[in-house]
Amino acid sequence: MTLALTPEQRELADSVGRFAARRAPISSTRDTFDALARGDLPLWWKELTDSGFHAVHLPDCYGGQGGELMDAACVLEAAGKASLAGPLLPTVAAGAVAVLAEPSPRVEAVLRRLADGEAATLVLPQNSDFRARADGDRWLVTGASEVIAGMCSAAIALIPAIAGGGDELWLAIDTAHAAAEVEPVAGTDLLTDLGLIRLTDYPISAPDVLAGIDTDRAECVALALTASVSAGIVEWCVEAATAHLRTREQFGTLIGTFQALQHNAAMLLVNSELASAAAWDAVRAAADPPDQHRVAAAGAALTAVLPCPDLVLDTLTMFGAIGFTWEHDLHLYWRRATSLAASIGARSRWARTLGEVTTTQDRDFSVDLGDAESDFRALVAEKLDAAAALRNDAPGRQGDYEHFATGPQRTHIADTGLIAPHWPRPWGIEASPLQQLIIDEEFGRRPELVRPSLGIAEWILPSLIKAGSSDLQEQLIPPTQRGELAWCQLFSEPGAGSDLAALTTRATKVDGGWRINGHKIWTSSAQRADYGALLARTDHTASKHRGIGYFILDMRSAGIEVQPIKQASGESEFNEVFLTDVFVPDGMLLGEPTGGWGLAIATMSEERSAISGYVQFDRAAALRRLAATRSDERDDVVRELGELDAYANAIKALGVRETIRLLDGQASGPASSIAKVAMNVLLRRTFTATLGSTGRLAMTADSDPSVAQPYLRVPAELLGGGTKEIQLNIIAQMILGLPRK
Repeated sequence: MTLALTPEQRELADSVGRFAARRAPISSTRDTFDALARGDLPLWWKELTDSGFHAVHLPDCYGGQGGELMDAACVLEAAGKASLAGPLLPTVAAGAVAVLAEPSPRVEAVLRRLADGEAATLVLPQNSDFRARADGDRWLVTGASEVIAGMCSAAIALIPAIAGGGDELWLAIDTAHAAAEVEPVAGTDLLTDLGLIRLTDYPISAPDVLAGIDTDRAECVALALTASVSAGIVEWCVEAATAHLRTREQFGTLIGTFQALQHNAAMLLVNSELASAAAWDAVRAAADPPDQHRVAAAGAALTAVLPCPDLVLDTLTMFGAIGFTWEHDLHLYWRRATSLAASIGARSRWARTLGEVTTTQDRDFSVDLGDAESDFRALVAEKLDAAAALRNDAPGRQGDYEHFATGPQRTHIADTGLIAPHWPRPWGIEASPLQQLIIDEEFGRRPELVRPSLGIAEWILPSLIKAGSSDLQEQLIPPTQRGELAWCQLFSEPGAGSDLAALTTRATKVDGGWRINGHKIWTSSAQRADYGALLARTDHTASKHRGIGYFILDMRSAGIEVQPIKQASGESEFNEVFLTDVFVPDGMLLGEPTGGWGLAIATMSEERSAISGYVQFDRAAALRRLAATRSDERDDVVRELGELDAYANAIKALGVRETIRLLDGQASGPASSIAKVAMNVLLRRTFTATLGSTGRLAMTADSDPSVAQPYLRVPAELLGGGTKEIQLNIIAQMILGLPRK
């Protein structure tokens, strides 16, 4: 998925790709490395700028295209994917920062020059030591920058300078001025020039100072645009690696069938999607409050820019020695990725920056819905206000948690269709994606009102709605929504964990129903379930995916024995379930006797989507507690927290992007599978960091903050809904289209 969400943005990005393929292919660029290093603009630069690609985000009153920063990000992402040479990123970033300034004749002059096609670059305070001293009614600027991408080709350099009183001045420097000296430096990135600039008493009149530029904003904007290029690089890697795996043979076999390479490619896609989501979030955050902008930008640094070189290196290893040769394009992407990552500074700085903010506040991922569907919102608000006036008075059947509690409040919410509003009537209200967001917001505005949960039933009841009889639906759905019935999922078996098609539990047709014999395992909540969704083999001669039935099982039926499985945590949330001649009436079979596989896949999709949504729960609570203290290890803890929150926020951003796509009427994408794998990675990283930072606390079962017990529960989440490896198989074969064995 690219940064582009609208048709206009996708067409803009496609136009850049077509331009690069037609006018700036890498094969031609290879002949111009020396010229690019000197700062010579590519021969096609005027055509590029005449098309306005470099100025899509500049106001049209100054000759720009009048677009948004996201439009510029889409251009840069496409340029990164095409490995477009030249100073496009530095020029776009300089323009984006200049737009932050208060309107003035000098600002107008700079923006017009940029819109006309002059190249520019941006120097940030941490990369320079410019000082400005007063000289009558002007300033004289002296100092030097560190190495800056695009400096040799730039006609204009936006720089900060510290005045005598400590104030920071932003200035637009003409690099050809006699008081400026530009020195080329051999760069890692062969596609963009590198140099530094020295100023000696460079004169600036007071009206030529660019007032109103906030330095933190400037850095965040520049970082977001850098992340957009990095996201494009990783997207190219996914496509290049996938194409290679589909066609390259070894030992007489397509290497795309090798499971290790499939998993590598799938993880590359996961990381690419997270990089795109983080970059997108950093760009859209430009309109958010400063702390929110900083959180999003730091997240993009840690999830998109800094990992990029390693992701290209992962791609290179899939190509083997082919990718390590000068002739292969991979090295150009690798070198550019390395240079971009180096340009934003040390990883520890960004991790510390993010951790300091998220110790006390979260990234706000709400979507601004404005006054959309105001009548619907008012109706939902009225129903929830009425619910808030009621109280629940009993625990639910699925556990003693607030969201399972039963009573008048939950019954009211169930009767209004707001427990599962996207379900069809009468069980839901057929809420559109936009209406679901409105309902989410209205629940969020009433923190005292606990939103009821269906628990495991949330995964199962959609299959009952799709394939069950109306009598069975009426019998089971309303009491489940009221919290009066608990459910379990009887899928896994001792010899068929994630490979559900290999199950051996048998369903034999008898008069009026089916006789079930078999053994299920790892069944969550079976000890308190009233009903369960059961898979059993109904046709022993059919292929393993086709001979399966999907049954609703009354857990009080004769012949069912539930044996708890004690886990490493000491708890017993999982069970073995033994089925001996259990009778299931015909009416409890959903769909055709051999059509259960499709329903099972739908149930597992619901489960995986729910599990990927667990990112909303804070798993780094112990680290957050430690980060709020002033211990000797606090700095390390804050950095760990920043790393984890960057990854978690990227997963959340992925979900928000998917929501926006659905609001736009687009078909759902692979976000749930991507997020399930990413959530698995996040959990492992979180507990590794927690154990490494909390030290001796993990020796105690009841420590404060709790460390050992949450860690001992983590296998349930890592394995629930299918292992990470199974998900990687799905991504590789179903999403990337790699060949099966």
